[in-house]
Amino acid sequence: MLEVLGLTAGAAAVYQAMLDHPGYSLEEIATHCALPPVQVHDHLDELSRLTLIRASAERPGQMRAVSPEIGLADILAGQDAELAARQAQLAASRAAVTRMVAERAEHRTAHGERLLGMDAIHSRLEQMGRSATTEVLSSQPGNQRPEDLTASRPADAEALGRGITMRTLYQDSARNQPHVTTYAHWLLSQGSEIRTAPAIPQRMVIVDRTQGLVPIDPADNRKGALHVTEPGILAALLDFFEQAWNTAVPLGATRPEDPRTNLTATERELLRLLSSGITDDVAGQRLGISSRTVGRHMASIMERLGAASRFEAGIKAAHRGWL
Repeated sequence: MLEVLGLTAGAAAVYQAMLDHPGYSLEEIATHCALPPVQVHDHLDELSRLTLIRASAERPGQMRAVSPEIGLADILAGQDAELAARQAQLAASRAAVTRMVAERAEHRTAHGERLLGMDAIHSRLEQMGRSATTEVLSSQPGNQRPEDLTASRPADAEALGRGITMRTLYQDSARNQPHVTTYAHWLLSQGSEIRTAPAIPQRMVIVDRTQGLVPIDPADNRKGALHVTEPGILAALLDFFEQAWNTAVPLGATRPEDPRTNLTATERELLRLLSSGITDDVAGQRLGISSRTVGRHMASIMERLGAASRFEAGIKAAHRGWL
């Protein structure tokens, strides 16, 4: 029973024996408790440290038990003091955290907070995932790094485990990246929704339609991100996402060629991009494919159009209503 106060079972037994039999010697206590004398001596040291025994005034060289009303009350008082100290420390810790959060809030811009580096981005994504209550929307253009997907898995698993709705957009080119398709199928198995399209909006993550994360530099998302909470900015991001989502196809489904033009969705988007005057490299970046793949697509389109040059292909494609 006294173990809850920090006594060992043996010390509690020795203390009880000394209370019940005040005149017992060390040997008699050992016999009563069925303990070796050397072990009783150790327990007496323990009881002495807890001030549960004191030197006897009547029997020089022997110890007497301090009454429970005094000795145990002193132990409880000490534990109360330790608890009060721990509570004070906890209150101070909470105050320090509150001050830190407030100081960080003061550094936020009118439109959002700048996060520099991937560690800061991953940390904020984890916080956003844990705070989600209804849904997480994300657009993930371009090539996906395996380490970034690995870093995202714990937060995604935690959110999906709480019943959060997740919708993710990838580019069609992601279907050719085994590590992306593996991760995407894992998301699907957890109840998430995945769709792909030839071109999708810039990288973004939107949580509960109240906070979002977008890259500072769309050309290099690893430089940093902007955490936004402004309703106007979020409304624009949500419009971009929903428009792309409505024209994308679920992962696993095939996108049929246009029966009128025999163009795939990627080829049609490539024609549109190149007709606007951008280079093969830029078009490839927008579609998540290499410039060599862009060249192969254009060679196939030119052959179908019977065009000897890209300029001629552009004229014939426009004439046929492909653009």
